[in-house]
Amino acid sequence: MIKKIMNVKKWLFLFVAVSTMLTSCTDQDDNLFSVPANIEVQDFVWKGLNLWYFWQGEVTDLADSKLDDAEGYIAFLQSFPNPADLFEHLNHPDDRFSVIVSDYDALQDSQQGTSDTDGADISYIFLNSGSNEVVGYVRYIIPGSDAASKDIRRGDIVYAVNGQSLFFNSETDNNLDLLDANSYTFNLADLTINSGVRSITPNGRNIDLTKSNITENPILINTTFDVGAKKVGYIMYNQFVSNFDTQLNGVFADFEGQGVTELILDLRYNPGGFVSSAINLGSMVTGQFDGQLFTKFRYNDKIQPQLTDEQENRYFRNTLSTGAAINSLGLTKVYVITTGSSASASELVINSLDPYIDVVQVGATTRGKNEASVSLYDSPSWTFTDDQLNPNHKWAMQPLISRLENSAGFSNYTDGLNPEVELSEDLTNLGVLGDETEPLLAAALANIAAAGRSLNFNSNKNIPIDLITDTKLRRITADRMYIDLKVGDSDDALQNHKVIINE
Repeated sequence: MIKKIMNVKKWLFLFVAVSTMLTSCTDQDDNLFSVPANIEVQDFVWKGLNLWYFWQGEVTDLADSKLDDAEGYIAFLQSFPNPADLFEHLNHPDDRFSVIVSDYDALQDSQQGTSDTDGADISYIFLNSGSNEVVGYVRYIIPGSDAASKDIRRGDIVYAVNGQSLFFNSETDNNLDLLDANSYTFNLADLTINSGVRSITPNGRNIDLTKSNITENPILINTTFDVGAKKVGYIMYNQFVSNFDTQLNGVFADFEGQGVTELILDLRYNPGGFVSSAINLGSMVTGQFDGQLFTKFRYNDKIQPQLTDEQENRYFRNTLSTGAAINSLGLTKVYVITTGSSASASELVINSLDPYIDVVQVGATTRGKNEASVSLYDSPSWTFTDDQLNPNHKWAMQPLISRLENSAGFSNYTDGLNPEVELSEDLTNLGVLGDETEPLLAAALANIAAAGRSLNFNSNKNIPIDLITDTKLRRITADRMYIDLKVGDSDDALQNHKVIINE
């Protein structure tokens, strides 16, 4: 079972030593009293949030004083038989993205880009504003998946699953759980628009799909275009996954070798991932800011005072974690394609580069995710690698623990980052991804050709797409940014309750 708080996501690697100044009432392995075995998960949830949660000081039931009354604390935990209900109860009203899971194996797979998928990446939208009727449009097909061997492609419209039309009245009143099965049949339709109203006509195409465990390469497309005398690099990057940082670095080596002087980052379907990968990408785009501030982390009042300047800040870099040199283009301008599905680490790249270079955003307003999460496990160090991981359950959680701001101190983009060149995807003309005539890519290329002259793409008259969710947002990791906790190398680190958070 997976409990999501609202719609769900950025991977963030922070490596901080949490000092012994933390009081015993917040040390998970230093209880002042023991709790019954039937609420050990609830105890883990409360103590993890009490220490790490960004809004801990603003949630009454997360106050340290809760532990002053052992009987009252135990009774409080017992009033939430389902740990997910306790987790939701303790969430702050401003928290849209924290999540708890009952099986951390699926969580870890998703963080590395691995998930059970049929391979059709689909955005689910309202057919018309004010209607509860839902359709999905295929955004792209994952190579090597079941969908890649079937007659389904970008732009196809899904109106029903197993013959049942899709609807969405609210988060608790919809039938999108039809998509949770391991296999199903997509029923396709043709879309027409008359006087601004969309309508669908079933076309008899029915596609049987089966999910399998696939690791998706986040680098879907990379190519170059010649625009006059300019060599333009283009990369469509669909998730910040650290396992592919070396491959991403290879793409930039190729760009550098071809003499790329302009770059288009297509993050339109990228919901986020590792912050370390976001820093690497920002350093590949630039290269001239090595050692300068990329982003700053803001924590709760328990964690923040204990951080050194080095622990609080993250900097542009010139090497990957493997020690390999980062291939950098040294650009002073970059074009970034975005939609409402661009979130978390995607927004971090835009916001962190903005004080240093000209970032021209093309497309639609981003999702608005300026906080980072951490994966917490039931162990003394809160990490999965700890040899004292509780063997009695597999619950884990990813609470928001930090807010990120750029070198200029800006972090207020909870309503999303707005594009300079506004252009929504058009269901009647989605185009072919990576083709220079695809509308959003064409807009970016036109701006490059115009050499800074203003171009107006706001006259586009397509009907707005009212996004409900999409394939990536339905994953455990969804639109989150993550901090990965790792314990120190010595036993003393565990004994002193030190947690290392590192890149």
